[in-house]
Amino acid sequence: MELEWNTPDGGYSRREELIFRDCDASGQVRLGTILSLLASTAGHDFDAAGLDYHKLYELRQVFLLSRIALRVHRRPVAGDVLTVSTWENGSKGVFVRRNYQLTDQFGAQCVSAKSDWIIVDPEDRRIVRPSAFTGKLLHETDREFDAPECRKIVLPKEGLTEFGTHTVVYSDLDFNGHVYSGNYGNILWDALPRELQTREVRDFSINYSHEATQGDVMRILGNLEGSTLTAGAECGDGVCFTCQCVFAE
Repeated sequence: MELEWNTPDGGYSRREELIFRDCDASGQVRLGTILSLLASTAGHDFDAAGLDYHKLYELRQVFLLSRIALRVHRRPVAGDVLTVSTWENGSKGVFVRRNYQLTDQFGAQCVSAKSDWIIVDPEDRRIVRPSAFTGKLLHETDREFDAPECRKIVLPKEGLTEFGTHTVVYSDLDFNGHVYSGNYGNILWDALPRELQTREVRDFSINYSHEATQGDVMRILGNLEGSTLTAGAECGDGVCFTCQCVFAE
């Protein structure tokens, strides 16, 4: 089911039906599926504006997801028909901001999220400031909704547990040649101990720091304090992602 439309305030919405492959063993949507839906809907919004990946590459101004923060109000299940809505929210510094809401077929809110993107020249990887973007006008809206703010997440220097490693394989990659942003949710969850894998997530935030490509080995580390898990992955000489997960009590 793929219906899409523009909203009156300049946003974009798309309808998606969840199927079994989108969900985990509990029948509820995977974190990786949520992250993928959010990232891909941003791409669909640009496609609808006539700015697909090839056009942006020609302009040498492609978007890379830098940070995302989401709140789970009700975790969707297989069979739910979700309306995924997204709208731009201006820029701050080098970041282009974009917000999201996922509602179910009854109009109930399931997930809300905020994200920060950077614009990069795909040939030399230099950052392009939002004011220099030539593709289209970047909109700003004042729509209010309940989602955490994007922020910098740093791994603690002490008290870390090693959860495991993940070797990046071909199927992890996207068209940019690095691990697809949504796949980090699955990579993290696969490494967690069972007692954390089955806990309900209330808030989740992730920073994408350095690209991981085929053959790279991620060493996944984390620290659990109360109901808050701070985790990330060392890869080569740096950290490729950091995240924070607040579990429901």
